[in-house]
Amino acid sequence: MTSFAPAVRNHHRTALALALCGGLVAALTACAGEDPDKGTNGIGKLSAQQIDAKTRAAADSADGVRLAGTLVSKGGTYMLNMKLSDKGGTGSVSSKKRNFVLLRIEDELFIKADADFWVHEDEGGKVSPSDQEAAEKLGGKYVKVPKDDPSYRQLRGFTDKKVLLGGLLPLHGTLNKGSRDTVAGHRTIQLLGGKGEGGALDVSLEGKPYPVRVARGGGGGTVSLADWGRAFPLEAPDKDDTVDYGGQLPKSSG
Repeated sequence: MTSFAPAVRNHHRTALALALCGGLVAALTACAGEDPDKGTNGIGKLSAQQIDAKTRAAADSADGVRLAGTLVSKGGTYMLNMKLSDKGGTGSVSSKKRNFVLLRIEDELFIKADADFWVHEDEGGKVSPSDQEAAEKLGGKYVKVPKDDPSYRQLRGFTDKKVLLGGLLPLHGTLNKGSRDTVAGHRTIQLLGGKGEGGALDVSLEGKPYPVRVARGGGGGTVSLADWGRAFPLEAPDKDDTVDYGGQLPKSSG
């Protein structure tokens, strides 16, 4: 009887090996055939042009968005942290020399900065007593920007959802689909302008196809987009915290 024992043990080993191999093959087969778009909004299956169209439509229809990042242009480098809606916007803008807060409600635009922001030096680097006095009055206050002031249009652009998104979202060159990733907790698919030289846009594969990050071509900066469709209050500043300058703002405000 002992002569059959090895054969029995070998039989069990063979059965176990086959079971393990069968399970491994099944697992590999499942991985190979798994749908990468399972549980997503399905835009990953679309062409680059179709994804771009749906992304823009989603962005246009959203009630609000928060933008944070850096924009590089001929006018300089700006760091933005803005909340925008169709009715206005609020947040901070910083550059190498200037830091200020903007608030817009419909067509009423306010800017808030420290006294140094309002100081205007002459060619000799001096500040007149009257300019210094004006800067001290304006510093730390919300200053209403007149609509006919040369800086109104430029400053308003930082608070305008349509203007900012219109400059951020378009990619340059032929649109192509890039890789999939996870950005700010969202599964994403990337759109590329050319091979990336025309910019890159990460689009959410979860929920609505909102853009969640954009890298502008030519080193134009990178901006994150979040809180799509989330409402936020836009309230006029207290009268005690507001100054109506009246005429054109000091030159340094530009």
